[in-house]
Amino acid sequence: MLAAILCLAEVIYFESRNQPQAGQLAVGHVVMNRVASEQYPDQPCNVIRQGRYWLHIPIKHKCQFSYYCDGLKETIRDKPAYGQAVINATAIYYRWIPDNTNGATHYHADYVQPSWAVKDPQTIINNHLFYRL
Repeated sequence: MLAAILCLAEVIYFESRNQPQAGQLAVGHVVMNRVASEQYPDQPCNVIRQGRYWLHIPIKHKCQFSYYCDGLKETIRDKPAYGQAVINATAIYYRWIPDNTNGATHYHADYVQPSWAVKDPQTIINNHLFYRL
């Protein structure tokens, strides 16, 4: 349970700490929506770390969540933002707050166009588009 919350906090911190509260919550909900899906691993840490590997090393830019294999070391520098990410992750993990993505399993920033983003987004929060695929 603690590991799952800390993994959620990590993805929220690295993927959305510059977003408003709703955007941070949405990123966490995407992870939990994947956990609930038969198409993805059933634990948050496994969902977040899912991607293509070579000798157990993530291949750059082939992960489900870009921060995980962008080639940079995950160093938490903004302690207040990380503290908020832990609070958000806890609320999401225990389902204390409703899913603001309407079941989205994917998202991207509005300045990129991934190949899988072929239909209208389910939800738009700030500059992120959320999809249920």
